[in-house]
Amino acid sequence: MSLKPHIHMTTRAGGVSLAPCDTFNLGDHVGDDSSSVAANRYILEKQLGVRPVFLKQVHGMRCIQIDANTPDGLEADACVTISQDVACVMMVADCLPVLFWNESGSAVGAAHAGWRGFVGDVNRGGTVNILQVTLDKLKALSMLGEPIHAWLGACIGVENFEVGLEVAEHFDAAFKRDMKGGKWLVDLAGAARQQLLTLGVALVAGNDGKPSWCTVTNARDYFSHRRDATSMGSTGRMAACIWKNFGEMKK
Repeated sequence: MSLKPHIHMTTRAGGVSLAPCDTFNLGDHVGDDSSSVAANRYILEKQLGVRPVFLKQVHGMRCIQIDANTPDGLEADACVTISQDVACVMMVADCLPVLFWNESGSAVGAAHAGWRGFVGDVNRGGTVNILQVTLDKLKALSMLGEPIHAWLGACIGVENFEVGLEVAEHFDAAFKRDMKGGKWLVDLAGAARQQLLTLGVALVAGNDGKPSWCTVTNARDYFSHRRDATSMGSTGRMAACIWKNFGEMKK
């Protein structure tokens, strides 16, 4: 029997934080009042019906397995679980959240794919990155040959992701545009989608590159570090969440 998991990505609306983290900021490292962050995380837990496990994300390539006893704050940029008691959560404000599940619904996972995580370990030719690490971890919890699916959340769109050559050189030509003067536009979501399919993921849903998915463009719905940090000094964090199907999501 196949059970599709629950997937949920928050927006910036629905919480108690004040500007520039207004209102549903879930990050405890962006200068927001700690009591507001705690209140917002409590709101999210009530919405999900399970405990969201928040990691300390460092743009690295560590993936951990979590359960009901896992504390918040462990350093990792991806996680997987077979537990029904917790949700895998990735906080973002321009980086790409990628959610995974196997065909049977017995295991789910989440990864934080900024450009550093996507590019991977350049000292090893970029062959080890956060998507591969998370996929391998999920496969280890799945039946041999079981199909894996993925969902891409909102992230910075190609029209706003301007980078230098030191970043652009790690992306295939199909996912970058030369703006001259040493600047390039990079399609992070498109590159991740292609890599996941190349790695054998059966289906990749979610972010298809349309402007509605861009965190920079949609100030009403999304926090964006690139858009807000310079002018406001900081910005909040959204969360992409996935948890095993054992009932309806609470409203």
